[in-house]
Amino acid sequence: FPFLQERLRYVLGLLLLLHSTDSFYVPGVAPINFHRNDPVEIKAVKLTSSRTQLPYEYYSLPFCQPSKITYKAENLGEVLRGDRIVNTPFQVSMNVEKKCEVLCNFPNKPVTLTVEQSKLIAERIREDYYVHLIADNLPVATRLEFYSNREEEEKKKEKDVQFEHGYRLGFMDGNKFYLHNHLSFILYYHREDVEESQEHTYRVVRFEVIPQSIKLEDLKADEKSMCTLPEATGSAPQEIDPTKENQLLFTYSVHWEESDIKWASRWDTYLTMSDVQIHWFSIINSVVVVFFLSGILSMIIIRTLRKDIANYNKEDDIEDTMEESGWKLVHGDVFRPPQYPMILSSLLGSGIQLFCMILIVIFVAMLGMLSPSSRGALMTTACFLFMFMGVFGGFFAGRLYRTLKGHRWKKGAFCTATLYPGVVFGICFVLNCFIWGKHSSGAVPFPTMVALLCMWFGISLPLVYLGYYFGFRKQPYDNPVRTNQIPRQIPEQRWYMNKFVGILMAGILPFGAMFIELFFIFSAIWENQFYYLFGFLFLVFIILVVSCSQISIVMVYFQLCAEDYRWWWRTFLVSGGSAFYVLIYAVFYFVNKLDIVEFIPSLLYFGYTALMVLSFWLLTGTIGFYAAYMFVRKIYAAVKID
Repeated sequence: FPFLQERLRYVLGLLLLLHSTDSFYVPGVAPINFHRNDPVEIKAVKLTSSRTQLPYEYYSLPFCQPSKITYKAENLGEVLRGDRIVNTPFQVSMNVEKKCEVLCNFPNKPVTLTVEQSKLIAERIREDYYVHLIADNLPVATRLEFYSNREEEEKKKEKDVQFEHGYRLGFMDGNKFYLHNHLSFILYYHREDVEESQEHTYRVVRFEVIPQSIKLEDLKADEKSMCTLPEATGSAPQEIDPTKENQLLFTYSVHWEESDIKWASRWDTYLTMSDVQIHWFSIINSVVVVFFLSGILSMIIIRTLRKDIANYNKEDDIEDTMEESGWKLVHGDVFRPPQYPMILSSLLGSGIQLFCMILIVIFVAMLGMLSPSSRGALMTTACFLFMFMGVFGGFFAGRLYRTLKGHRWKKGAFCTATLYPGVVFGICFVLNCFIWGKHSSGAVPFPTMVALLCMWFGISLPLVYLGYYFGFRKQPYDNPVRTNQIPRQIPEQRWYMNKFVGILMAGILPFGAMFIELFFIFSAIWENQFYYLFGFLFLVFIILVVSCSQISIVMVYFQLCAEDYRWWWRTFLVSGGSAFYVLIYAVFYFVNKLDIVEFIPSLLYFGYTALMVLSFWLLTGTIGFYAAYMFVRKIYAAVKID
């Protein structure tokens, strides 16, 4: 018990350390200091909806445009996410209030939307689209205030505040559509400490918006582009009738407030996750389960193995040993190369590539280098790392292929470099064609696709060949026992030794250790939330590796005891069993959490889910395979064999 307490104390200490790294990060950009009256540029990122999963460019709708539209140069991650950052005509100056101003160039001449444009806006409102703007790289947020279930007296005092990313394009009431045509920006600044003689400098620390829908008749505009807002109670909303032309004004107001929030922690409001308690609960639950199981498994397996090895090594009872059943009997066949060794080693090579990439990405993100403030950095890093990890993937695949008596190393290297990436590229290309058909900004542009292909064949492929060459030249893994000339007959297996039953049994533990974290990752991908708890994710990843290895060792032990020596492929398939549960969870999430009804969004969801499940299967299968391989070599090295 004291040992267990010490262990738990150590784990909790580590958790606290990791949790403290969540809020610390190296910002993506240096802070920008503004003086009073300096322009603060407001840019548009995209329109998104969790109902359609198709992002659109800001100017795909007839918003007011500046005299010259300029797009920001973007990194790979931003392009893949569908961000198209563009300038807007909002004129905002540091610490200068604006009561109400008309947006488009002509003051009291309203904007006329054609029937086509009206139809498009109505459709986007029906599909629940949100508009995303940024000011000084901070995304706009809508404040939501609600009373939590507290006592009646406390209700009057305290409201719970949460933030929604972006603002709603409009709303529906019955069958009518209303557009948010007036935006009240609330910007918070932090006054920096300067010497007395110097002018004050300010930094933007929060960007909120209150969207309103105000009828054209209620917005009184004059020649100077100024307007007056009606009293809140008496105004009617701006309706958009999709069957005819609509006239309206786009207006905005700007309000500045001083804030105590420092620039370094300005992202904290966006990242406030109300469910940190759930994370703690899930992590401690997973840690306890995994330690408990590893304790039991280690005791059972070590005790049983010691007994087995002691029995097998008794030289005086040779006759008894001959009648022994169990894993020693298959020693002459256990290292017999499987069918399709090239494909097996290629898949394991890709698994190693994924493992290295995920480990480095999560670790770097945990240290705060890939915070949400550096847009698209996570995706860009992941793409480049996958390419560069080809060296390790090739090395491990080459060495294993040589061990499995393979000879055609060039073909093996080509298979490793193209099999998994080829499937991923194929699925993405098909999905991309559908997104192109919808004219969404989520479609990867043709030049980017060419660039990705060049990276694949120009960086990844040569590196895989290089790694494969050295892996193939290296001494193969030495197997402790010789393989017999004639394969042994395999006895009939019990029903529970079936592959599919094995997958179901082996998948439960690793999936159970991480399914709560999976919920947050799914929310981040499909519901446009920020995911930033990489400290937790790193721990979950380690727990996943440990649990996959344990389950894989147990499964291979049972299989060898049943005198079935065909463990190579089976271990790889069974260890990835948790991917099957991830697939079931993805279907459950789709039905219960998402409001997707159309064909193309559903196709996108299941296409990307298939990629995630495939990658997860490769990852967990590879972890389990190497754990089982090391275990099998260890136990056969411990038995004396004539």
